[in-house]
Amino acid sequence: MMIARLLGLKTVFTDHSLFGFADSSAIVTNKCLEISLAACNHCICVSHIGKENTVLRARVNHSNVSVIPNAVDTTVFVPDPSKRSQDNIIIVVVSRLVYRKGVDLLAQIIMELCPAHPEVRFLIGGDGPKKWLLEEVREKKDLKDRVTLLGGLEHSQVRGVLNQGHIFLNTSLTEAYCMAIVEAASCGLQVVSTRVGGIPEVLPPEFIYLTEPNVPSLIAGIEAAMSDLKNGRTISPFKCHETVKSLYNWVNVSERTEIVYERVTRERVKHVSDILKCHQSTGVFPFLLVISLMYILLMLLD
Repeated sequence: MMIARLLGLKTVFTDHSLFGFADSSAIVTNKCLEISLAACNHCICVSHIGKENTVLRARVNHSNVSVIPNAVDTTVFVPDPSKRSQDNIIIVVVSRLVYRKGVDLLAQIIMELCPAHPEVRFLIGGDGPKKWLLEEVREKKDLKDRVTLLGGLEHSQVRGVLNQGHIFLNTSLTEAYCMAIVEAASCGLQVVSTRVGGIPEVLPPEFIYLTEPNVPSLIAGIEAAMSDLKNGRTISPFKCHETVKSLYNWVNVSERTEIVYERVTRERVKHVSDILKCHQSTGVFPFLLVISLMYILLMLLD
C-alpha cells in the first residue's frame, strides 16, 4: 500500500477482522495498522461493529470508512430438505477448530447436550489445533456414533454438509462478520450463534437464536431451536434462502463497492509531502525517514 501511494495510486483497504486493545500484541498490531492506513484513501469493513473497531484502532476518519457486507453465492447454497435425517436432529458446525471459534465451548456443549438429548447428532467440518479436544471428548464420552468429525472441507463440499443438518451452531468468541451463518441460513438451517462482534447485524432476528458466549446460554439457544423444530414453528428453508438472496447477493455488493472506487478515483492524488504529513500524525517519526528513502529509491528506479 505504501509503494502504491508513493507511485500516485489510490488505495482502498478492506478489513474483515476485529482486534482488541488491551494486550501487547494488539497494541503493536494496531499501531502498524494506523501507520498503514495513515494515507489510505478509503476503508471498507464488513459490519458496523467492524467499522467502529477499525476507526478506533487505526484512528482513521469515520467518513472514510464504508460498511459493505460479504456476499454469498445463493446459486450454490440452496436448501435440500430431502437430505435431512427424519429420525435424528443434526447439529452442523463448520469452522476452523481454533480457540477464537469457541471450540472449548463446543466440546462442553457436546458433553452436556448428548446425554440429555439422545436424538441429537453433531456433524463437524473443519480442522485446526483444537481438533484434539473434540476427539478427546468423543473418545472419553463414547460418542463415536453421535459426533462425526469430517476434518478440513473444500468450499465445494460445504453445501452438502449443511444440507444434512437441521441446526447450524456457531460458538465464535469474536467475529466481525460470520460468513458461515449466512451460508447456513441460505441452505435453510436454523442458526444458533453467540452474540459477539458483528453477528447480530448479519441475519434478521427471526432467523437466528442469539446467545451469550457461554455453555448454559448456548445450550438454551440450541434447545429453543430444537423445540421450535419439533413443534413446526420454524421458517421454511426456501423462505430463508430467498431472504438471504435478497440481502447478500453479489450484484448488490459489487455495486456498493463500485461506488466506493468511483468516489476514490475523484480524489486528488496525494503528493509525497501530503503522505508525510499524514504519517506525522501517527507519532512514529522514524517511519518518515523510511518513506522518504522509499520515495527516493522509486524515483531512481523510474
